[in-house]
Amino acid sequence: MKKFRGTIAVDQGSRVLFEDFSQDGAMWVGAGPREVRLRQDFAQVFVDVPVVTIGLSMWDIACSTNSRVDIAAEQVTGRGFEIVFRTWSDTRIARVRADWLAIGALRDEEDWDVP
Repeated sequence: MKKFRGTIAVDQGSRVLFEDFSQDGAMWVGAGPREVRLRQDFAQVFVDVPVVTIGLSMWDIACSTNSRVDIAAEQVTGRGFEIVFRTWSDTRIARVRADWLAIGALRDEEDWDVP
């Protein structure tokens, strides 16, 4: 369990990670391990590392192969995180959109930072 001090804030967003079907990209025509990493910045800087959850909100995937998907938030800091999407084997993915939510503490206006 994570406990927060100060003002609690929620930031959220939605992001298309790729649309590989339109340009025969690796997720659509490739095979084996494949990965997409995108940096996502928060609207404001959190005081400490926030809790981040991420999920698929849209996926367009070929029905001729198995669906193999791994999505995660990695390298989380107070400024942002990396959205990481992975697949493997013969899975063919045309496009993906991810939604994310971050919950953490913001600096309280009444906090003093005296050196």
